[in-house]
Amino acid sequence: MKSNDETTKTTRRDFVKQSTLLAGSLLAAPLVSNAGYFNSVDDTIKIALVGCGGRGTGAAVQALLTKQNVKLVAMADAFRDRLNDSYKALTDENSEDGNVSARVNVPEDHKFVGFDAYSKAIALADVVILTTPPGFRPIHFAEAIRQGKHVFMEKPVATDPAGIKSVLETAQLAKQKKLNVVVGLQRHYQNTYRELYKRVKDGMIGDITSGQVWWNNDGVWVKNREAGQTEMEYQMRNWYYFNWLCGDHINEQHIHNIDVMNWFKGAYPVRAQGMGGRQTRTGKEYGEIFDHHFVEFHYADGSILNSQCRHQKGTYAIVDEMLVGTKGVVKCNAAEITHKGKVLYAYGKQDKDPNPYQTEHDELFAAIAKGEFKFEDAERGAKSTMTSILGRMATYSGQVVEWDKAINSGISIMPTRFAWDAAPPTLPDANGFYPIPTPGVTKYFS
Repeated sequence: MKSNDETTKTTRRDFVKQSTLLAGSLLAAPLVSNAGYFNSVDDTIKIALVGCGGRGTGAAVQALLTKQNVKLVAMADAFRDRLNDSYKALTDENSEDGNVSARVNVPEDHKFVGFDAYSKAIALADVVILTTPPGFRPIHFAEAIRQGKHVFMEKPVATDPAGIKSVLETAQLAKQKKLNVVVGLQRHYQNTYRELYKRVKDGMIGDITSGQVWWNNDGVWVKNREAGQTEMEYQMRNWYYFNWLCGDHINEQHIHNIDVMNWFKGAYPVRAQGMGGRQTRTGKEYGEIFDHHFVEFHYADGSILNSQCRHQKGTYAIVDEMLVGTKGVVKCNAAEITHKGKVLYAYGKQDKDPNPYQTEHDELFAAIAKGEFKFEDAERGAKSTMTSILGRMATYSGQVVEWDKAINSGISIMPTRFAWDAAPPTLPDANGFYPIPTPGVTKYFS
């Protein structure tokens, strides 16, 4: 599920309200015979939704609000109730998110439930939306590309180094097949960031020497354990608090901010060290993740990114990025560049901008309809996800963790079997508490 992004000036809901008319003006998409491109038997681009939670439902709405002739034809989720809720929302003609019901055509035999549901839904579509908890992303992405489908997938794209290697391999196959892949790091589709990036690349701030990025707020939802749930079901319902599913909030949310530094520098860190722990979110309902992380990411040219993320109520909240160069400073939320108190550049049009969550889909479906191969987001999405995982490994262990060693480690934290009676990788003790990583004790390498 993509968390609310405080840097987005126009909310997703507000934008969708403004865009409802698009759903009623279907523009015919051309037939294209090139291998890997859209080539339906009619002019309809068929969509499958894999992962029917709040983020998946929102992404489906945005896809259905694009100008192309699109139809949602299949849905898949591990849980029937989540699929039902999503279908109800998507077919609600009075939805505050916009009426897309005319573009939903998902009969009962196109609704798939369970751990193997994804492959059945993917088979029915031209484009696949992957919005399950991120631990499943490498598996689902690999299947979508194997079947020759274009993909929109949410960030992060994995929760462990083995998953990252899988996504990188699949990304290469997607390029070979000329399949478009967009990853939901929506700042890449936001006008303020695009304009700031242009000026950084043009040399306005000189060389980036350091950065400071934050995702500090109260945190997100909790799903309490219910009677009769297996351990697998409980963890799947409360997925944010288990690393095999989420990767900790440094991975699930803070990736957005970390990715900005990687993007603007055009590089990824070579090592990381940091600190973190659990101070306020210590209950068993918070699974095994930390409630705060602070990481120093070191890049090959000597520049350093200082990264903060925190889920603690009543504390200072900030979600932002600031990049320091030899000639100026980029302040991303403010959408300006300054130097010694002087404003070198100010965007100043944020309130009039389209919602980047919508832009992701607008640009993806426009390219597919035109038969264009334009989007290769998977590799950068994987490497920014790996940056977040590197930070988690550093805070959990308290050690300096090298990028090359970590990404090539083969470390996997995924279950060996996916079934409701299967044992997840981490299990509670007799009192219901889960083992927590301990800096100085937790080790990844000898």
